[in-house]
Amino acid sequence: MQYRSLCGEKVSVLGYGCMRFPTKDDKIDFETSERLLERAFSGGINYYDTAYPYHNRQSEDFLGKTIVKNHRKDILLATKCPVWEVNTPEDFDRIFNDQLSKLGTDYIDFYLLHALDSERWEHVLKLGLLERTLALKNEGKIRHIGFSFHDSLDSFKTIINGWDKWEFCQIQLNYINIDHQAGIAGLEYAKSKGLDVIIMEPLLGGRLANPPAEVKKTLGKSRTPVDFALSFLWNRPEVSLLLSGMGAMEQVEDNLALADKAKVGMLSRLELNILAKAKQVFDSKPFVACTACGYCMPCPAGLDI
Repeated sequence: MQYRSLCGEKVSVLGYGCMRFPTKDDKIDFETSERLLERAFSGGINYYDTAYPYHNRQSEDFLGKTIVKNHRKDILLATKCPVWEVNTPEDFDRIFNDQLSKLGTDYIDFYLLHALDSERWEHVLKLGLLERTLALKNEGKIRHIGFSFHDSLDSFKTIINGWDKWEFCQIQLNYINIDHQAGIAGLEYAKSKGLDVIIMEPLLGGRLANPPAEVKKTLGKSRTPVDFALSFLWNRPEVSLLLSGMGAMEQVEDNLALADKAKVGMLSRLELNILAKAKQVFDSKPFVACTACGYCMPCPAGLDI
């Protein structure tokens, strides 16, 4: 496992995204998922990312009973405040205390305001959530403050420039989405403003692990599609780590092997050109830009997205 710096912490370049565990009867498959976490830990992964709504609010509780209970002093734990559920300052306190209880810990290493966009940013300011989050940090209940993001580049810059206490941010990025939401420009802008950056959706919700035949043909056989996608991000000096929602042991093993080789500048100019061509092929097809994150649910038209 290779490591980089995130807010001064030594962090594995591969983090575990905890919203895609295997399930049984709409509940997390406890034994199978615990084995995945233990193998990730033994392979050197020390960053575990969850959130209040993941797995129908089961993810935090599951982590508290497994990786947190077994290895709290040796891991970095991240979770997020669902700002859309916070209507009063008291809601914020209630949710945060509930998160501590479910996770079985008295502090969170990395706390994020979840899925900010321009509208939610105004909501955060109106309720004074920045000050409330900072107060928790001053109490030692939060170690580092950041936000995850889904909106335009202009909104991203507004949020970064709107508060001087941000330490890190989490953005969606992959070799297809270089101009989507914050994109490469946002990655570079955040770093220029002193924020460390975590990457989510490096495989576009798994679609880049098994891309369309035309894209796979363009990539060739020098690297697997997953290797190409993850290496594209590790190649960048601005990236502290990327998150992968690994739902099977094969995925954990494959990603651990790739993370052992991760380094800045790991892709050649030829390989970067291959990825650029693969993006052109992907963009020419009528694909829906969905990563199965579920953030659009429930659908106002009643569709099971």
